[in-house]
Amino acid sequence: MLVDCHYLYVVDNLLDPTHVTWVHPASFGDSSCAAVPIETTSAPDGVTAARWLADVVPAPFYAKHLKFAGNCDRYQHYEVRFPSNAVIKAVFVPAGSGGKGRPLHANAFVMDSFNFLTPVNAGQTRYFWFQLRNFAPTDNAVSREFTEDVRHAFEEDRVILNAVQIGMANSPIPTIDLKNDLASHRFRKTMAQKIAAEG
Repeated sequence: MLVDCHYLYVVDNLLDPTHVTWVHPASFGDSSCAAVPIETTSAPDGVTAARWLADVVPAPFYAKHLKFAGNCDRYQHYEVRFPSNAVIKAVFVPAGSGGKGRPLHANAFVMDSFNFLTPVNAGQTRYFWFQLRNFAPTDNAVSREFTEDVRHAFEEDRVILNAVQIGMANSPIPTIDLKNDLASHRFRKTMAQKIAAEG
């Protein structure tokens, strides 16, 4: 996918679990993703933003693939490694069975998404991705459905990211960082240091 924005805006998107609330309300997210605090960790190879959501309604993209009914505990893991590779993990388990340090429930849904960003120039990025799942590994129909649904969700991202590029290029005021921007702020700061060290 060609996105008409600087690659760091895509990184900002990938390190913000809260964006699924308003960018993907019919696919990856819903209102339950709005207010739960995010745990941000830094490592030599990148930055991670993650959190568990407890007793929430499963988001539409995932709900049809779950092996259990009712509410869920949901884990969001957004990790971007320097300079521009991302690993996103989505975990859904029956409500009350999830949480940090607990073993995965037998009926857990797990999807790993690997994302690769290639800057074209200061205003364009090529975006590559693929997903792995812990069920129906040889079911081509499920694979096609995943491909279509993920592409649709990433098209939602592209609309926002293209608008961000235009908005930031024409903004008359300086950037204001919010608490949810901590992960992307750390990534940008360290990335700038790495670039400067090579100069």
